[in-house]
Amino acid sequence: MNSPLFKVLGLFAALLLVAGCGGGDSALTYELPQVEWDPPADRSDHVDTLHGVEVADPYRWMEQADAAEVASWDKERNATFEEYTSALPVRDVLYERFQELWRYDDESTPNPCLLADCEFFSTKKADQDKWVQHIRDTKSGETRVVLDPNTWGETETLAGFNPSPDGKFIAFGKANAGDENPVIRVMNTETGEILPDTLKGWKQRGASWHHDNSGFYYSANPLPGEVPAGEEFYWNRVYFHKLGTPAEQDELILDDPEVKEHFHFAGVTEDGRWLMMYRYAFNAQSIWIKDLTRKNAKPVALTTDMENDYLATMVEDRIFIRTNHDAPNYRVMTTTTDKPGREHWREMIPEAADKLSSISGIAGHLYLTYQHNATTKIEVRDLDGGKLHDMELPTVGTAGVSGYWSKPEVWVGFSSFAHPSTTYTYSAKDRELTLYKESPIKIDVSDIVVDQVWYPSKDGTEVSMFIVRHKDAPKDGSTPFLLTGYGGFNVSMTPRFSTGYAVWVESGGGVAIPNLRGGGEYGQAWHEAGMRDQKQNVFDDFIAAAEYLVDKGYTASERLAISGGSNGGLLVSAAVTQRPELFEAVLCQVPLTDMVRYHHFGLANIWSEEYGNADDPEMFPHILEYSPYHAVEEGTDYPAILVTGSLNDARTDPVHARKFAAAVRWADADKGQKQPILLHLQGDSGHGGGVTIDTRADQTARHYGFLMSQIQMPAAKLENRKG
Repeated sequence: MNSPLFKVLGLFAALLLVAGCGGGDSALTYELPQVEWDPPADRSDHVDTLHGVEVADPYRWMEQADAAEVASWDKERNATFEEYTSALPVRDVLYERFQELWRYDDESTPNPCLLADCEFFSTKKADQDKWVQHIRDTKSGETRVVLDPNTWGETETLAGFNPSPDGKFIAFGKANAGDENPVIRVMNTETGEILPDTLKGWKQRGASWHHDNSGFYYSANPLPGEVPAGEEFYWNRVYFHKLGTPAEQDELILDDPEVKEHFHFAGVTEDGRWLMMYRYAFNAQSIWIKDLTRKNAKPVALTTDMENDYLATMVEDRIFIRTNHDAPNYRVMTTTTDKPGREHWREMIPEAADKLSSISGIAGHLYLTYQHNATTKIEVRDLDGGKLHDMELPTVGTAGVSGYWSKPEVWVGFSSFAHPSTTYTYSAKDRELTLYKESPIKIDVSDIVVDQVWYPSKDGTEVSMFIVRHKDAPKDGSTPFLLTGYGGFNVSMTPRFSTGYAVWVESGGGVAIPNLRGGGEYGQAWHEAGMRDQKQNVFDDFIAAAEYLVDKGYTASERLAISGGSNGGLLVSAAVTQRPELFEAVLCQVPLTDMVRYHHFGLANIWSEEYGNADDPEMFPHILEYSPYHAVEEGTDYPAILVTGSLNDARTDPVHARKFAAAVRWADADKGQKQPILLHLQGDSGHGGGVTIDTRADQTARHYGFLMSQIQMPAAKLENRKG
């Protein structure tokens, strides 16, 4: 809660991680499906010369997504994938298990109206795919449905739900099939009427209301044709929409006419007085504030350096700024609204040994969330920064605090590998968590144990890793293991509950999640050690994790599967091209693989801050050396590989999946005859896969059934559930 600002700022901060798995335990041996394999894709002699170096690109033709030959090739690959995975012995069992785990009755925590006696909450029944939005009168208890996306088209989804402070209006976004292109409309909650108001541009996000209901601020990109072709993915801007006026009259509030890759957001503070305006890249922001109570007031800058990470929280007339400026693990600076400029800031909470993840003002206190060895630690402080106490959490895990400064409720969400997501309320006075809602997921986690270990990477750097396993799993190399990771964009891999992990472990397997460099677990220095010309460190950390699992007897190479999505897809595709003998099966989901040309597709040039790009002569040799598509070598004995892409993916273009799958299939020593090399191009799916439970259960059952079959992971415990 706190402010919609904190929800939206994370929107473009990283690529979405896709993870999950399934498995079993017995002496059952798989009979792998027999299919007639397709011939390798046609190769061209296309060569680019970059900085004096010839770079072959034999599958350049696959970049023409609308071409008939590409559509035909996709169709043939999908047919082979469907035939193979439909014959997997465990697919049906996995599908039923994920349906069982993902379908349940649930209700969210309430979100109070700021200026009225009402609150919003959402519910979802076991037979529903989408959350239903309700409003409740907190005096009378009367409740009514305001929005039910289950009545929309099957693949249409709610993407943004922003009530006005008195609850009379909502601005809500509707997206389709994971395309991440919300179209915002406005509803009168008292009548249910959808107002005629429309907005500018596309990818409309983040409606933040004036407290008098006169209108709201939102972000959007220009429509195709308004800017040069391809640039509609950039030039993100903030507008103000006055209720009841046409989109053409929406007022431009904030943009950057010089740097097209910058994003912008504006949010009204909880008290309604201030507008906080952000320009941001992944690791740097500029911030302005504007007094909404003064007519014709001009924005005043807090900071405009675009060189450091800043996030501001406003409480009454105080401003608290979390920043890594001169503090790699972050610190808190403070000032007042009448003196917002950088020259007036003073340090309130210095940098600590642990990374400071967030600061929130809730119910009269400041809550500071730290990451200690990739797990959550929460401090409660007074308004002057004085520490009062630490919040005692249920166990080692991941927690988040939410609420409003002006409301008494403090909500704490908690999760860990062996602790399904649970909601608590917190009393700072009593220093006590009170259970509000247990997870409705019906699963026994009592046999799951979690260890955190440290292992040396190639250069001697010590890397932490979580190992999640069944309590009876032996350390004799026989346990089927899934190794997964991310390693980029300052994203932290912290302990969170995953039904996929739990299914794998309940069947006798193990899951390993290393905290690779490039992530955010240990501050700015840890992130920078895995980005740009240091990206190889991430792959070295991951490979060293696999070697550790084998050396310590947790598993063996022939029992080891790896998976990763998005930037994690880059991770596993790089790992398998560098050390193909180390793994038995690979699930590479919605990946980046052609790192020489990644920045030419969609919005991907925004990631140049993280990766660099091949147009830079200094970065080019580093990128070419590890780029998975270019690292594929003919005659290599590759393990079983399943590459997935999504046709509606708004982040990583499916061309990466096409080109990599084609290259590995061609280069494999036996052309994929011994171990399958498959491609799945997912329709009606976005970066995170399908948007309905049926589709997600089918995709996950096929993908992880593929892994299980290749490492001969039996599924007797899952099969027994059918009886």
